[in-house]
Amino acid sequence: MLTDIMYVTLHVTDQDRALRFYTEQLGLEKRIDHPGPDGRFLTVGVPGSPLEIILWPQDAATERRPEVRPGSTPGLVFLESDDLRADFAVFRDRGVTFDSPEPEDYPFGVRIEAVDPDGNRIALRQRRRGGVTE
Repeated sequence: MLTDIMYVTLHVTDQDRALRFYTEQLGLEKRIDHPGPDGRFLTVGVPGSPLEIILWPQDAATERRPEVRPGSTPGLVFLESDDLRADFAVFRDRGVTFDSPEPEDYPFGVRIEAVDPDGNRIALRQRRRGGVTE
């Protein structure tokens, strides 16, 4: 029986650059950094969360990205904030690139998409307090 989600994989062209982005700019923590027979196994995660993101090396020439429509294409990974507008200001000051100038309200809360140095979109969300009204 399945019990949990262990990892989510993001393909990156430079693991050191990706590690700096996810730790220094988004504030995640490095979890595993192990040289292996198939390449460096490098993970990061949100402090206190069991889920880890694998930063897996991939040649830029082989990377295929889906068509992105700002405001309508979610990121590959969703990270949750308890105050997204405050986090946005910190991330912006740290040099994080976003797909729109400010977070926006939507029926489920607040959202914005960050973009890592390899073009991976990271969905940043704050859940609406008190539930969703339809």
